[in-house]
Formats: sequence, structure tokens, C-alpha cells
Amino acid sequence: MSQPDENVLVVRRSLFDELGSFHGLNFETEKYLSKLLLRGNNFFLPRAQAENDPAHKQIIPYALIAHGDTILHYVRGKKAGEQRLVAKGSVGIGGHLNESDESLFAWDEQAYRAGVEREVNEEIKIEAPFEDRIVALLNDDTTEVGSVHLGIVHVFRLAEPKVAKREAMITNIEFLTKDELLARRDNLETWSQLCVDSFDRLLG
Repeated sequence: MSQPDENVLVVRRSLFDELGSFHGLNFETEKYLSKLLLRGNNFFLPRAQAENDPAHKQIIPYALIAHGDTILHYVRGKKAGEQRLVAKGSVGIGGHLNESDESLFAWDEQAYRAGVEREVNEEIKIEAPFEDRIVALLNDDTTEVGSVHLGIVHVFRLAEPKVAKREAMITNIEFLTKDELLARRDNLETWSQLCVDSFDRLLG
């Protein structure tokens, strides 16, 4: 997980608005990613600045770990980097993308995907073959957290439901069905609620 003094990947809010701002999930991934992941359109800001700057959107990969008709669910423990989400249930693995040596101050899609893999591997250990595909973008300007973040929803489809946690902030991991997740909807973080509401389309 990133720390507040690290630099995180952002895009200008004005670019997002120009492409077409939305609430919830948007499945026109190529329309957005072809511009958001174009070198020169994204860059790094200190996280402490970005967290309170609605003129920028932090790019957050949000990976759903799926097996069959189930998705991995966990509860964010007290060691979570984002204190506003502690004790909330989640179906998304991922977090801020940090500046690294190969970034050259901006990322293209190849660098982005490498960053996502690193981020997911920091939080969980996937012990089965899997396929990764980007299925949607996610935005929610109705919350303090959501207003400065833009999610890119991935589905990691696993051949077997074999996952172990690496991060202390991840607790109570288990694969749940759509009905089981809907039963817990009220205790899910907002982004996870939006994903569960579109469960069938995301896993389709």
C-alpha cells in the first residue's frame, strides 16, 4: 500500500469531464483508457496533495478476483491505508499507483498493467493461473473519497479459488456468490456496492 508521502498517478479532472463524466460504472473502456493512459495525459502528484485536490483524479485499479460465479470478498482491517474505508467489506483489490523508475513521469497502458500486477501482488498471493481483463471504469463523486479517485475495474478470472492474503489490512477473505454479496451490500464500501449491483455484466 502506498504511504501519504508517496507520489500517485493522476489525471486532470478536466480531461475526465471532456471525455464524459459519469456516475457508477461505464463499460466504454477503450474510449477512456486510450486517452487516460496516453503518455502526457497522466502524471504523478504527492498523495497528500492529491487526496484533497478535486481538480485531479487518482487512477485506482480495482481488481475483482473471480472464480466461477463467485468473487473474493474481504474486510478492510485497521491497518488499511485509507482510514475512511476501515471495517468496510470490499470486492476490490488494488490501490494507488506509485511512481517507479520506468514511469518516465507518465504511464502508457503497458506500464499501467505492470503497475496493477505489482499492486495486486502486494496485497494478495494468487496461487492459480488467471486471466486479467479490464471491464469498466468506476466513478462516484458523491463521497469524499470518490471525488478524488477514478477506478479502473479489472476481473482476474482464476482457474482455481486459491488466494492468500499478504497485507495485514485484508481480513476475512472468502469467495462469495452474487446473492451472498447482495446480502452484505449495506456494509460494502461504495465502489463495491456499485460492482455488486452490476455483478452479472462484470463477470459476463
